[in-house]
Amino acid sequence: MGAKKIVVISAGLGTPSSSRLLADQLADASVRRAAELGIETQVVVYELRDLAVDIANNFVTGYAAPKLADAIEAVEQADALIAVSPVFSASYSGLFKSFFDLLDNKALDSKPVLLGVTGGSERHSMVIDFAMRPLFSYLRARIMPTAVFAAPMDWGRGAEGEAALAGSLTSRIERAAAELASELTEAPAEASAPKIATRPEEKSFEELLFGLTGRN
Repeated sequence: MGAKKIVVISAGLGTPSSSRLLADQLADASVRRAAELGIETQVVVYELRDLAVDIANNFVTGYAAPKLADAIEAVEQADALIAVSPVFSASYSGLFKSFFDLLDNKALDSKPVLLGVTGGSERHSMVIDFAMRPLFSYLRARIMPTAVFAAPMDWGRGAEGEAALAGSLTSRIERAAAELASELTEAPAEASAPKIATRPEEKSFEELLFGLTGRN
């Protein structure tokens, strides 16, 4: 069995970006949790800000430039997806939505998806349930029960001044990552042909009618 491919989509616009920081933490935890289950993983990260012009051009021309086409194909072929967006106007960013609008409607069908959101305050956490989950439910993805929201107060500073995680955020990340890793252990269900009831002996309409009325 080859390595399971986890594709990470980050819609952060800044450098550095809190969305990218959260995406990296979710990916690292998912890899670690998968390894604990004996699952080898491969992670590929796409920052949508690098693809913004190509995404806009695709809507106008109907053509995906090579880098954008690679990102779309990677998402479609992924075994699992981690999707992180900042909050803009009480929802996910327009860039985030535009990228997923370019996917085939069946691209995420039954695909495990871990959701992450970053915002300026804890009040924005409602975006997860009122915007993110409905979008991926429409796309028929298997959404992890635990989604992770990170506000500025969830980030601290490490000994060297680098961004560090607060305890509660760490626990949410670990729980969400464990759920995603568990999904990677499950083999996709094989589609079975529907069972159709058939009569032992096919009869014509006239024969059936005679059986009911006793006359032709």
